[in-house]
Amino acid sequence: MKSVAEQRLLLAMIVGIVAGGLSGFLWGEAMLSVKWLGDLFLTMLKMLIVPLVAASVITGVAGLGDVRRLGRMGAYSVAYYLCTTLIAVSIGLMMANLWQPGVGVSLGADLAASRPAAGDIGVTDLILSLVHPNIIAAAADMKLLPIIVFCIVFAAALSTLGERGKPVIAFFEGLNDGMMKLVEWIMWLAPLGVFALIASRLGAAGGGEAFLGQLAGLAKYAAAVISGLLTHAAVLCLVLAVLARQHIGAYLKHMAAALITAFSTASSSATLPLTMEGVKLAGVDEKARRFVLPLGATINMDGTALYEAVAVLFIAQAYGIDLSFGQQMVVLLTATMAAIGAAGIPEAGLVTMVIVLEAVGLPLEGIGLLLAIDWFLDRCRTTINVFGDSVGAAVVGRFAPGG
Repeated sequence: MKSVAEQRLLLAMIVGIVAGGLSGFLWGEAMLSVKWLGDLFLTMLKMLIVPLVAASVITGVAGLGDVRRLGRMGAYSVAYYLCTTLIAVSIGLMMANLWQPGVGVSLGADLAASRPAAGDIGVTDLILSLVHPNIIAAAADMKLLPIIVFCIVFAAALSTLGERGKPVIAFFEGLNDGMMKLVEWIMWLAPLGVFALIASRLGAAGGGEAFLGQLAGLAKYAAAVISGLLTHAAVLCLVLAVLARQHIGAYLKHMAAALITAFSTASSSATLPLTMEGVKLAGVDEKARRFVLPLGATINMDGTALYEAVAVLFIAQAYGIDLSFGQQMVVLLTATMAAIGAAGIPEAGLVTMVIVLEAVGLPLEGIGLLLAIDWFLDRCRTTINVFGDSVGAAVVGRFAPGG
């Protein structure tokens, strides 16, 4: 995408956000009539995810040449994911202890009706989620983690075949280029799609006045989450400047379209095509972005981990339960694992939060406290998830260029 066209598209997307916000605020439920336009845009992006992930991972891993070199890039990626996620959860715990958002909150009488179904979720479940007995079914269900694992192993096998594997690799290289071209075309519909998504979501909340009323009752909780996300964004910018040696302003400019789309769709997976395009424009190593970004869209959920830490302490405070330092350390570790297992789809964090609540013995009904404004905070934390992925690609691209 040329720079002039990129600037025009970004301006159009900003106009779409402002227009969608004003329309949803003023006309409320009437804006539900445009919801289908947002759904269409989101569906078109989701349509690209599986072939784009497969093509990107296979070409990225196979392009390393020697599968033994995959260990270096993989080690840097995992180290980055683990460190930034632990930092995010720590910031979340700090903000929750500072703001005390759950103190004085009314629990209400209908929490049980709004709680999500709970199941037995543990470390073994996360390990088992790495593989799937039917890779086609996994693609149909948008289960990206087993697809990524399969593509990594398949590409590693191709890299050992020499000349026999080159035609297959060339096919996926062509597929990857074609998918990126489709991304460019679909993005011209982004301003309209963003407008419809914002306007219809505000309409579903009952309009601006109803949303502000919901927000007022949970103002401290929202402030704790948002201040934590902003703090972590500052940490990521520092990592970007110091470790990746990138100019923060220029990098954010290239990533603007992806970050705006992440906020609009609340889906890091749906935003993946735009994240890859933005990182490409920023000049990040090609092999690093092809390997790191699809993997990060599935397992690198900094914003989700931070949100879960704040939310768990909020629920504990609302029930009058004082979590000890040791219990908060359990939250730190469990939220990190739960975030890794969170799918890149809207509001997946609500489901994985069950793991963290059960780990410290808190009632699952407390999740009902968060539902009024979770849709808005979901967009905020998804934006941080996507930014964290892009920073990770830049860091790995510097320390392990070409694998």
